Amino acid sequence: MARRELGRDALRVGQAVAALLPAGPVVVGVSGGADSMALALGATWAAPRLGSVVKAVVVDHGLQPGSAAVAAATVDRLGAAGIVAEVRTTHVSDDRNIEDAARSARLELLASDGHPVLLGHTLDDQAETVLLGLLRGSGTRSLAGMAPVRGPFIRPLLGIRRAETEAACRDWGVEWWEDPMNRDRRFARVRARAAVATLSEELGRDVAVALARSADLARADADHLDALAAEALARAVVDGQLEVSGVAELPEAIRGRVALSWLRGQGASPGRSHATAVVGLVLDWRGQGPVDVPGGTVRRDGGRLRFDRRGL
Repeated sequence: MARRELGRDALRVGQAVAALLPAGPVVVGVSGGADSMALALGATWAAPRLGSVVKAVVVDHGLQPGSAAVAAATVDRLGAAGIVAEVRTTHVSDDRNIEDAARSARLELLASDGHPVLLGHTLDDQAETVLLGLLRGSGTRSLAGMAPVRGPFIRPLLGIRRAETEAACRDWGVEWWEDPMNRDRRFARVRARAAVATLSEELGRDVAVALARSADLARADADHLDALAAEALARAVVDGQLEVSGVAELPEAIRGRVALSWLRGQGASPGRSHATAVVGLVLDWRGQGPVDVPGGTVRRDGGRLRFDRRGL
Protein backbone atom coordinates (compact mmCIF):
# COMPACT_ATOMS: atom_id res chain seq x y z
CA MET A 1 0.00 0.00 0.00
CA ALA A 2 1.48 3.31 -1.04
CA ARG A 3 2.53 5.63 1.74
CA ARG A 4 0.62 8.88 1.81
CA GLU A 5 -0.68 11.41 4.24
CA LEU A 6 -3.62 9.94 6.12
CA GLY A 7 -6.93 11.53 6.94
CA ARG A 8 -7.79 12.15 10.59
CA ASP A 9 -9.72 8.94 11.17
CA ALA A 10 -7.33 6.71 9.24
CA LEU A 11 -4.45 8.18 11.23
CA ARG A 12 -6.28 7.55 14.50
CA VAL A 13 -6.88 3.92 13.55
CA GLY A 14 -3.30 3.50 12.34
CA GLN A 15 -1.86 4.91 15.56
CA ALA A 16 -4.11 2.69 17.68
CA VAL A 17 -2.94 -0.38 15.78
CA ALA A 18 0.72 0.69 15.91
CA ALA A 19 0.52 0.91 19.72
CA LEU A 20 -0.10 -2.86 19.98
CA LEU A 21 1.25 -4.27 16.72
CA PRO A 22 4.02 -6.83 17.40
CA ALA A 23 7.03 -7.34 15.19
CA GLY A 24 7.22 -10.39 12.95
CA PRO A 25 4.36 -12.32 11.32
CA VAL A 26 0.88 -11.14 12.28
CA VAL A 27 -2.54 -12.42 11.22
CA VAL A 28 -5.42 -9.96 10.86
CA GLY A 29 -8.93 -11.40 11.05
CA VAL A 30 -11.07 -9.71 8.41
CA SER A 31 -14.80 -10.18 7.93
CA GLY A 32 -15.12 -7.55 5.23
CA GLY A 33 -16.88 -5.08 7.50
CA ALA A 34 -15.58 -1.58 8.18
CA ASP A 35 -14.02 -2.46 11.55
CA SER A 36 -11.83 -5.29 10.29
CA MET A 37 -11.04 -3.60 6.97
CA ALA A 38 -9.82 -0.52 8.84
CA LEU A 39 -7.84 -2.80 11.16
CA ALA A 40 -6.06 -4.47 8.22
CA LEU A 41 -5.36 -1.12 6.58
CA GLY A 42 -4.03 0.32 9.83
CA ALA A 43 -1.82 -2.72 10.45
CA THR A 44 -0.39 -2.53 6.93
CA TRP A 45 0.28 1.20 7.35
CA ALA A 46 2.08 0.65 10.67
CA ALA A 47 3.92 -2.56 9.75
CA PRO A 48 7.05 -1.17 8.00
CA ARG A 49 8.15 0.94 10.96
CA LEU A 50 7.60 -1.90 13.43
CA GLY A 51 9.07 -4.78 11.47
CA SER A 52 5.72 -6.56 11.18
CA VAL A 53 4.61 -8.84 8.35
CA VAL A 54 0.84 -8.66 7.96
CA LYS A 55 -1.40 -11.30 6.43
CA ALA A 56 -5.19 -10.95 6.39
CA VAL A 57 -7.36 -14.04 6.82
CA VAL A 58 -11.02 -14.03 5.82
CA VAL A 59 -12.99 -16.82 7.48
CA ASP A 60 -15.98 -18.16 5.56
CA HIS A 61 -18.35 -19.93 7.95
CA GLY A 62 -20.76 -20.81 5.16
CA LEU A 63 -23.68 -19.54 7.25
CA GLN A 64 -25.21 -17.29 4.58
CA PRO A 65 -25.99 -17.81 0.90
CA GLY A 66 -23.23 -16.28 -1.18
CA SER A 67 -20.73 -16.23 1.69
CA ALA A 68 -17.97 -17.59 -0.56
CA ALA A 69 -18.49 -14.71 -2.99
CA VAL A 70 -18.38 -12.18 -0.14
CA ALA A 71 -15.13 -13.69 1.15
CA ALA A 72 -13.58 -13.64 -2.33
CA ALA A 73 -14.63 -10.01 -2.86
CA THR A 74 -13.07 -9.08 0.49
CA VAL A 75 -9.78 -10.71 -0.51
CA ASP A 76 -9.89 -8.76 -3.78
CA ARG A 77 -10.42 -5.45 -1.92
CA LEU A 78 -7.56 -6.23 0.41
CA GLY A 79 -5.32 -7.21 -2.46
CA ALA A 80 -6.09 -3.96 -4.28
CA ALA A 81 -4.92 -2.15 -1.13
CA GLY A 82 -1.66 -4.08 -1.16
CA ILE A 83 -2.58 -6.49 1.61
CA VAL A 84 -1.78 -10.20 1.35
CA ALA A 85 -5.00 -12.07 2.10
CA GLU A 86 -6.52 -15.54 1.93
CA VAL A 87 -9.84 -17.25 2.61
CA ARG A 88 -10.18 -20.08 5.11
CA THR A 89 -13.39 -22.06 5.37
CA THR A 90 -14.95 -23.77 8.35
CA HIS A 91 -18.20 -25.56 9.12
CA VAL A 92 -20.35 -24.41 12.02
CA SER A 93 -22.95 -26.77 13.45
CA ASP A 94 -26.40 -25.44 14.33
CA ASP A 95 -26.78 -27.70 17.37
CA ARG A 96 -25.78 -24.95 19.85
CA ASN A 97 -25.62 -21.19 20.06
CA ILE A 98 -24.67 -20.21 16.53
CA GLU A 99 -22.92 -17.01 17.62
CA ASP A 100 -20.66 -18.85 20.07
CA ALA A 101 -20.02 -21.69 17.62
CA ALA A 102 -19.02 -19.32 14.82
CA ARG A 103 -16.80 -17.28 17.13
CA SER A 104 -14.97 -20.34 18.44
CA ALA A 105 -14.42 -21.76 14.95
CA ARG A 106 -13.20 -18.41 13.65
CA LEU A 107 -10.71 -17.85 16.46
CA GLU A 108 -9.35 -21.38 16.13
CA LEU A 109 -8.70 -20.88 12.41
CA LEU A 110 -7.13 -17.47 12.88
CA ALA A 111 -4.76 -18.74 15.56
CA SER A 112 -3.82 -21.93 13.69
CA ASP A 113 -0.59 -20.41 12.28
CA GLY A 114 0.76 -19.80 15.77
CA HIS A 115 1.15 -16.07 15.13
CA PRO A 116 -0.39 -13.11 17.01
CA VAL A 117 -3.91 -12.37 15.76
CA LEU A 118 -5.41 -8.89 15.43
CA LEU A 119 -9.18 -8.63 15.92
CA GLY A 120 -11.29 -5.63 14.95
CA HIS A 121 -13.51 -5.17 18.03
CA THR A 122 -14.29 -1.53 18.73
CA LEU A 123 -15.42 0.51 21.72
CA ASP A 124 -19.01 -0.10 20.62
CA ASP A 125 -18.44 -3.87 20.64
CA GLN A 126 -16.96 -3.55 24.12
CA ALA A 127 -20.03 -1.67 25.37
CA GLU A 128 -22.35 -4.35 23.98
CA THR A 129 -20.26 -7.07 25.64
CA VAL A 130 -20.49 -5.35 29.04
CA LEU A 131 -24.24 -4.83 28.69
CA LEU A 132 -24.76 -8.52 27.89
CA GLY A 133 -22.64 -9.40 30.94
CA LEU A 134 -24.83 -7.18 33.11
CA LEU A 135 -27.96 -8.87 31.79
CA ARG A 136 -26.55 -12.28 32.71
CA GLY A 137 -25.88 -11.10 36.25
CA SER A 138 -22.24 -12.02 35.76
CA GLY A 139 -19.29 -11.30 38.01
CA THR A 140 -16.43 -8.87 37.64
CA ARG A 141 -14.56 -10.93 35.03
CA SER A 142 -17.52 -10.91 32.65
CA LEU A 143 -18.12 -7.20 33.19
CA ALA A 144 -14.45 -6.60 32.35
CA GLY A 145 -15.36 -7.21 28.73
CA MET A 146 -12.69 -7.94 26.15
CA ALA A 147 -9.04 -7.42 27.04
CA PRO A 148 -6.79 -5.54 24.58
CA VAL A 149 -4.39 -8.50 24.74
CA ARG A 150 -5.27 -12.00 25.87
CA GLY A 151 -3.25 -14.97 24.70
CA PRO A 152 -2.51 -14.65 20.97
CA PHE A 153 -5.42 -12.26 20.40
CA ILE A 154 -4.87 -8.50 20.19
CA ARG A 155 -7.66 -5.92 19.94
CA PRO A 156 -6.13 -2.54 19.08
CA LEU A 157 -9.44 -0.77 18.32
CA LEU A 158 -11.18 -0.99 21.71
CA GLY A 159 -10.79 2.78 22.06
CA ILE A 160 -12.09 3.46 18.52
CA ARG A 161 -15.74 4.01 17.63
CA ARG A 162 -17.50 2.07 14.89
CA ALA A 163 -18.21 5.31 13.04
CA GLU A 164 -14.49 6.08 13.07
CA THR A 165 -13.61 2.82 11.35
CA GLU A 166 -16.10 3.63 8.59
CA ALA A 167 -14.61 7.10 8.22
CA ALA A 168 -11.12 5.58 8.17
CA CYS A 169 -12.10 3.27 5.31
CA ARG A 170 -13.38 6.29 3.42
CA ASP A 171 -10.08 8.06 4.12
CA TRP A 172 -8.28 5.10 2.58
CA GLY A 173 -10.75 4.91 -0.30
CA VAL A 174 -11.72 1.33 0.49
CA GLU A 175 -15.25 -0.06 0.45
CA TRP A 176 -16.58 -2.50 3.03
CA TRP A 177 -19.30 -5.12 3.29
CA GLU A 178 -22.43 -4.65 5.40
CA ASP A 179 -23.23 -7.98 7.03
CA PRO A 180 -27.04 -8.47 7.09
CA MET A 181 -26.65 -10.55 10.25
CA ASN A 182 -25.70 -7.32 12.04
CA ARG A 183 -29.36 -6.30 11.68
CA ASP A 184 -30.87 -9.67 12.59
CA ARG A 185 -32.58 -9.24 15.95
CA ARG A 186 -32.52 -12.97 16.60
CA PHE A 187 -28.99 -12.39 17.85
CA ALA A 188 -28.47 -11.04 21.37
CA ARG A 189 -25.62 -8.77 20.31
CA VAL A 190 -27.79 -7.06 17.70
CA ARG A 191 -30.45 -6.38 20.32
CA ALA A 192 -27.77 -5.12 22.72
CA ARG A 193 -26.52 -2.71 20.05
CA ALA A 194 -30.01 -1.27 19.68
CA ALA A 195 -30.40 -1.08 23.47
CA VAL A 196 -27.17 0.91 23.89
CA ALA A 197 -28.39 3.41 21.29
CA THR A 198 -31.80 3.69 22.98
CA LEU A 199 -30.26 4.17 26.43
CA SER A 200 -27.97 6.88 25.10
CA GLU A 201 -30.91 8.72 23.61
CA GLU A 202 -33.11 8.35 26.69
CA LEU A 203 -30.41 9.30 29.20
CA GLY A 204 -28.87 12.08 27.15
CA ARG A 205 -25.33 10.73 27.33
CA ASP A 206 -23.10 8.34 25.43
CA VAL A 207 -23.71 5.08 27.29
CA ALA A 208 -21.20 3.18 25.14
CA VAL A 209 -18.29 5.25 26.45
CA ALA A 210 -19.42 4.77 30.07
CA LEU A 211 -19.78 1.00 29.64
CA ALA A 212 -16.37 0.69 28.01
CA ARG A 213 -14.78 2.73 30.81
CA SER A 214 -16.46 0.48 33.36
CA ALA A 215 -14.92 -2.52 31.59
CA ASP A 216 -11.44 -1.04 31.98
CA LEU A 217 -11.98 -0.53 35.70
CA ALA A 218 -13.55 -3.95 36.22
CA ARG A 219 -10.72 -5.64 34.32
CA ALA A 220 -8.07 -4.14 36.58
CA ASP A 221 -9.96 -5.41 39.64
CA ALA A 222 -10.62 -8.84 38.11
CA ASP A 223 -6.97 -9.29 37.11
CA HIS A 224 -5.83 -8.49 40.64
CA LEU A 225 -8.37 -10.82 42.26
CA ASP A 226 -7.51 -13.61 39.83
CA ALA A 227 -3.83 -13.26 40.70
CA LEU A 228 -4.59 -13.47 44.43
CA ALA A 229 -6.82 -16.49 43.81
CA ALA A 230 -4.06 -18.26 41.86
CA GLU A 231 -1.68 -17.80 44.78
CA ALA A 232 -4.29 -19.04 47.26
CA LEU A 233 -5.09 -22.07 45.10
CA ALA A 234 -1.43 -23.08 44.95
CA ARG A 235 -1.30 -23.06 48.76
CA ALA A 236 -4.59 -24.90 49.24
CA VAL A 237 -4.17 -27.86 46.86
CA VAL A 238 -2.50 -31.00 48.19
CA ASP A 239 -2.27 -34.07 45.94
CA GLY A 240 -5.00 -32.64 43.75
CA GLN A 241 -7.39 -32.20 46.68
CA LEU A 242 -8.52 -28.90 48.16
CA GLU A 243 -7.68 -28.22 51.78
CA VAL A 244 -10.82 -27.05 53.61
CA SER A 245 -8.85 -24.87 56.02
CA GLY A 246 -7.07 -23.18 53.11
CA VAL A 247 -10.38 -22.18 51.58
CA ALA A 248 -12.41 -21.28 54.67
CA GLU A 249 -10.07 -18.48 55.69
CA LEU A 250 -10.18 -16.72 52.32
CA PRO A 251 -12.21 -13.56 51.59
CA GLU A 252 -15.43 -14.25 49.70
CA ALA A 253 -14.16 -12.58 46.53
CA ILE A 254 -11.19 -14.99 46.44
CA ARG A 255 -12.92 -18.11 47.74
CA GLY A 256 -15.27 -18.52 44.79
CA ARG A 257 -12.45 -17.98 42.30
CA VAL A 258 -10.36 -20.64 44.02
CA ALA A 259 -13.24 -23.14 43.85
CA LEU A 260 -13.83 -22.41 40.16
CA SER A 261 -10.15 -22.72 39.26
CA TRP A 262 -9.75 -25.94 41.22
CA LEU A 263 -12.78 -27.50 39.53
CA ARG A 264 -11.52 -26.52 36.09
CA GLY A 265 -8.11 -27.94 36.93
CA GLN A 266 -9.82 -31.26 37.70
CA GLY A 267 -11.39 -31.33 34.24
CA ALA A 268 -14.85 -30.08 35.22
CA SER A 269 -16.79 -27.36 33.37
CA PRO A 270 -18.37 -25.48 36.28
CA GLY A 271 -20.47 -22.35 36.46
CA ARG A 272 -20.69 -19.90 39.32
CA SER A 273 -23.52 -21.87 40.96
CA HIS A 274 -21.36 -25.02 41.07
CA ALA A 275 -18.52 -23.13 42.74
CA THR A 276 -20.99 -21.77 45.29
CA ALA A 277 -22.24 -25.27 46.06
CA VAL A 278 -18.68 -26.53 46.51
CA VAL A 279 -17.88 -23.65 48.86
CA GLY A 280 -20.93 -24.78 50.84
CA LEU A 281 -19.07 -27.99 51.63
CA VAL A 282 -16.48 -25.80 53.33
CA LEU A 283 -18.54 -23.16 55.12
CA ASP A 284 -21.79 -25.03 55.78
CA TRP A 285 -20.59 -28.57 56.46
CA ARG A 286 -23.29 -30.80 58.03
CA GLY A 287 -22.14 -34.18 56.76
CA GLN A 288 -24.05 -33.76 53.49
CA GLY A 289 -23.42 -35.85 50.40
CA PRO A 290 -21.40 -34.96 47.32
CA VAL A 291 -22.10 -32.01 45.06
CA ASP A 292 -22.74 -32.69 41.37
CA VAL A 293 -20.77 -30.55 38.92
CA PRO A 294 -20.42 -30.91 35.13
CA GLY A 295 -17.99 -33.79 34.64
CA GLY A 296 -18.08 -35.30 38.12
CA THR A 297 -18.83 -34.86 41.81
CA VAL A 298 -17.14 -33.18 44.76
CA ARG A 299 -17.26 -34.67 48.21
CA ARG A 300 -15.73 -33.72 51.50
CA ASP A 301 -13.36 -36.28 52.94
CA GLY A 302 -12.23 -35.14 56.37
CA GLY A 303 -10.41 -31.86 55.95
CA ARG A 304 -10.20 -31.99 52.15
CA LEU A 305 -12.46 -31.73 49.10
CA ARG A 306 -12.05 -34.48 46.54
CA PHE A 307 -13.17 -34.45 42.92
CA ASP A 308 -14.39 -37.74 41.45
CA ARG A 309 -14.74 -37.85 37.68
CA ARG A 310 -18.04 -39.18 36.47
CA GLY A 311 -17.87 -42.80 35.38
CA LEU A 312 -14.66 -43.57 37.31
